[in-house]
Amino acid sequence: MPSLQKVIDAIDMIDKQHLDIRTITMGISLLDCASEDAGRCCEKIYDKICHKAENLVKTGESIEREFGIPIVNKRISVTPMALVAGSCQTEDYVPFALTMDKAAKACGVNFIGGFSALVQKGFTTGDEKLLRAIPQALAQTDIVCSSVNVGSTKAGINMDAVARMGKIIKETAHLTREQDGLGCAKLVVFCNAVEDNPFMAGAFHGVGEAECVVSVGVSGPGVVHHALQFCKGEKFDVVAETIKRTAFQITRMGQMVVAEAARRLDTEFGIVDLSLAPTPAIGDSVARILEEMGLAVCGTHGTTAALAMLNDAVKKGGVMASGHVGGLSGAFIPVSEDEGMIAAALDGTLTIDKLEAMTCVCSVGLDMIAVPGDTTADTISAIIADEAAIGMVNSKTTAVRIIPVEGKTVGDMVEMGGLLGSAPVMPVHSASSADFIARGGRIPAPLQSLKN
Repeated sequence: MPSLQKVIDAIDMIDKQHLDIRTITMGISLLDCASEDAGRCCEKIYDKICHKAENLVKTGESIEREFGIPIVNKRISVTPMALVAGSCQTEDYVPFALTMDKAAKACGVNFIGGFSALVQKGFTTGDEKLLRAIPQALAQTDIVCSSVNVGSTKAGINMDAVARMGKIIKETAHLTREQDGLGCAKLVVFCNAVEDNPFMAGAFHGVGEAECVVSVGVSGPGVVHHALQFCKGEKFDVVAETIKRTAFQITRMGQMVVAEAARRLDTEFGIVDLSLAPTPAIGDSVARILEEMGLAVCGTHGTTAALAMLNDAVKKGGVMASGHVGGLSGAFIPVSEDEGMIAAALDGTLTIDKLEAMTCVCSVGLDMIAVPGDTTADTISAIIADEAAIGMVNSKTTAVRIIPVEGKTVGDMVEMGGLLGSAPVMPVHSASSADFIARGGRIPAPLQSLKN
């Protein structure tokens, strides 16, 4: 039995420090839904999602009530749709996104991910069709999320795909311009995408996964920030140990929730993702953790070192608490979703270049960044290429979720709403990368890919 003090501490973390389970995500394999007939394929997709996930939201809500632990989002991820729809005799993949949207709404979840393609070494016919459909799919649906993996440490970087994604992001921004490019907030470009990520917008159910699994993404920037307030003036050794102990507590809570959810839903236990996922709420910021370590403003010199230590300590503490750690597991730095990041960007201290440096040591990459609406597709592709190179060379997952906002320029604010928050439009370099992107082909895999 836990001691009374541990119970009190847990209640305090939930009530005052924003501790929650950020998401419980059900991953569903749709490989057996393939059919030459697109209509029949959509029917099978809808039926399977609704059958597997019919009790997901109800189960999450009952666990919330009984355990007293907030579960902010209930989500679904599915097999990359380019694989599922690949055998269909159709040129239009938008109906598959509409089917995902309809099924997810019937289940009552917040988001569904998996309108995705894996093109790190090249394009199949299904990949080509899915990429063409992304802008319309995101414009015509409400809760469908899309991702494209353009590189990996093993394969290198598909620069033809990188060039395509710059254009796709621009088109998506245009089609959703009435919502300040909201479609782009549901689109992620990856290098080294993982198969068990429970977080949106990049979640998909990998082909190496079981038929159906349940995973959770924990959160707790506010808890870590609170713990560090008792370390003022202490050496970094003490800071790291404090973060590790805190991450252990957070992860144990996630382990308990996912184990119970898997039992009640009679499905496989997937993973616990350790990621510190911030929100726009005051006191729930990764940036404020870094500033608690002694930085005047997130983004100033020393930020990358502070983030590296935070990320490492979170992983070390988390892996002691669960035997099934996976996903991305570290610290997220989405600008629009972190009130401290927003403040640092408005201050001018936090720039895209500094964020890129920070992605070398944290989870994922350039996330939820608003840029001027006149930013060219070539510049966006070049930003993706830079981020993919960091992931490829360092054998880590990196990603870009960038929003060119039509009609807005540097300093304007973009309101996304809810957990997506708000973001200041940040400057990009004006010098052209067009000739670089126009080369196409593949950037070869680095030497460290030869590990066999």
